[in-house]
Formats: sequence, structure tokens, C-alpha cells
Amino acid sequence: MGESRSLRLPKAVVVLGLVSFFNDFSSEMISPLLPLFITSVLGAGPAALGLIEGAADATASLATLVSGFWADRAKDRSRLVVAGYGLASVARSTMAFAPSPAAVLGIRVCDRIGKGVRTSARDALLAESVSREQHGRAYGFHRAMDNAGSVAGPLAAAGLLALGLKLRPLFLCAVAPACVTMALVAFKVRDARLGGAPERADARWSPPPPRLRGYLLVLFLFYLGQSTDAFLLLRASGLGVRTALIPILWAVFHVAKSGSGVRFGELSDKIGRRPVILAGWTVYAAAYAAFAFADRAWQMWPLFCFYGLFYGLTEGPERALLAGLAERGGHGAAFGWFNFVEGIGLLCASLLFGVLWQRLGPATAFLSGAGIAVLSAGAFLAIDLPSKA
Repeated sequence: MGESRSLRLPKAVVVLGLVSFFNDFSSEMISPLLPLFITSVLGAGPAALGLIEGAADATASLATLVSGFWADRAKDRSRLVVAGYGLASVARSTMAFAPSPAAVLGIRVCDRIGKGVRTSARDALLAESVSREQHGRAYGFHRAMDNAGSVAGPLAAAGLLALGLKLRPLFLCAVAPACVTMALVAFKVRDARLGGAPERADARWSPPPPRLRGYLLVLFLFYLGQSTDAFLLLRASGLGVRTALIPILWAVFHVAKSGSGVRFGELSDKIGRRPVILAGWTVYAAAYAAFAFADRAWQMWPLFCFYGLFYGLTEGPERALLAGLAERGGHGAAFGWFNFVEGIGLLCASLLFGVLWQRLGPATAFLSGAGIAVLSAGAFLAIDLPSKA
């Protein structure tokens, strides 16, 4: 009985999981249809899509870096979480009225600023709500709830499309789950740390410690090959997957993500983070190579499922490894650096991918991503990490 109690996740982790579920429910009613909205309704091309999504991710990374240092100084991190989710929800509600690609860019940037403000504080709260031995399970659970919302959102969008709704009124419907998100963060999210508040790290602007720095450099290399998943949806559409089926394909993808996240997070607690992450990067390289050579619409369904395993293998363990390498009282700054590196890498990757696609075709773009993932795996094997990593 005592063991079963020890395996229960704290209320703070469960509440943050529910917040992510409803936030992604709202966000993913829009996201799978955004590439079609930008290219078909607003008339932009793949390069513009890469610029919009890359700029949005870069903005989030800068905001996350700043908020990470801020989170380590804040007496109540939950205020950053509330502010971040609130800004994102308000910005997202205006997507239905976007008149041009430039307006979409502005909305996405505001949305991602909200993400940046909340992410480091939220991830630090998760890290300090459980013991280090449960980091993989806690982050795996959180990512699973996040991905479950990413299943519900596209399915709701598919149902609304089947009822005859156009894209703009459908985007307006995404406000409903965003309101639930705001109610949860306003009334349920609290800064509850395991064992009380830790020592505060010196929040001056300083580089991360050496081991964490090496890990972040390898992650940056990997992210240079990981462009926005919006290109996968554009690939599916180009191969003949009908618009009405795109949200369902996106939901199937997130089923694969959410169904594997907790298990692989727990596995990383047992055998170490590095072998699980390496397995995920291998899946990524294989999936991108397969996307390069795919030539039939039906192939998208198994490929999206296989690609979803990459996220299940990496999202929880990558964050758990980072939490283990962070200095005491410095989880906010560590996650700030993590998300900053991710965002800058994704910006570069999305811009490069969009240009390669537009000039040389999708196969070249996908194969470049696969090659960078292989190089990153070799670099990850070479860096110095603790024996249990």
C-alpha cells in the first residue's frame, strides 16, 4: 500500500496536466488547419509558412529564457503560469479574423510569447513537485496530458468540418476550451514545492554549468534538423489527404504521442535518459527519411503514427535529464536555456526547411532533417553525462 501511494503523482502535477490538456485542446483545433489556412485561404507559400512558424518558435524561446531567470527569483511562480496561458488564449481567439499572413505572424508571435512566459515556470514547478527519482514519470505524465489534448482538439475540429463549418468560424470555436484553461490556472495552479521552497539561485545572466552546456549544444544541433510539424501536414495534403481528414490524421499522430509518453518516461527513470533519447532520435531520422520517399496518401497514416513515437521517447526524458543536470534552485534558468536553444534551433530549421522545400522539393528537405538527426545522435554519445543519464 505504501508503494502505491509513493507512485501517486502530487496534485500540482495532475492540475498542470489538466491545464495542458485544455490548452492544447484549444490550440490543436487550429494548428493542423493553419498550414491550409495560410497557403489556401491567405495565398502564401511554404517559405512563408516556415517564416511564420520559425519566428513564433524563436519568440517563445527568447521569452522563455527571460522568464526562466525570472522564475528562479519569483516568490510565486504560478503568477507567471497564469499570465502566460492568459496571453496565449487571448491571442489565439483572434485567429478567426486574421486578414493576411502578416496578421497570422503577429498572432502566432503573441501566442508564443505567452508560451515563453509560462513554460520555464511550469517546468520548474513540475521538477520541484516530485522527487528526482520521479522526474521521468512526472514529465511523461504531463506530456501525455498535453498530447491527449492534442487528440481531442483535432477530433473536435474534424467534427465541426463535417458539420460544414468553414475555417474561420471553426477557429472561433477554439475559444471554449481556452476558457476552461484560464479557469484552471486562475483557481487551481499553486506554487507547491516538495519540501518547501528551495534556496534561490543567483539569477544573474550567466552561462549554464559545463555538463548542462554540453547537453544543450547537442540539443541545438538536433533542433537544426527538426522543423515545424506543419510541414508534415503540408506533405500529407500534397500527397492527397483530404482537408476533412487532416485533423483526424493529426489526432492519430497525437494518440501515438500520448500513448507512449508515460511509459517511456518511466523507462528512462529505470535505465537512464540517454538510451531512451537516442532511440527517439533514431525514430526521428527513420521517419523523416520515409516522409522523403512517400508517394501515396495512405502512407501518411502509418508514418504519422511511427513519427509520434519520437515524441513519446524524447519529450519526458529530455526534460528529466535537464532537471537532473540543473543546479539547486536553478530549475527555472535551466529550462529557460533549454527552451531558448530549442526555439532558436527550430527557427533556423523551419527557415531552412521551407527554402529547401520551395527550391529543391520536399524530399531534399526531409532528408536533410534525417541526416542532422544522425549526426546529433553521434554527438550525444560523445558528451560527458552522469553515469545514470
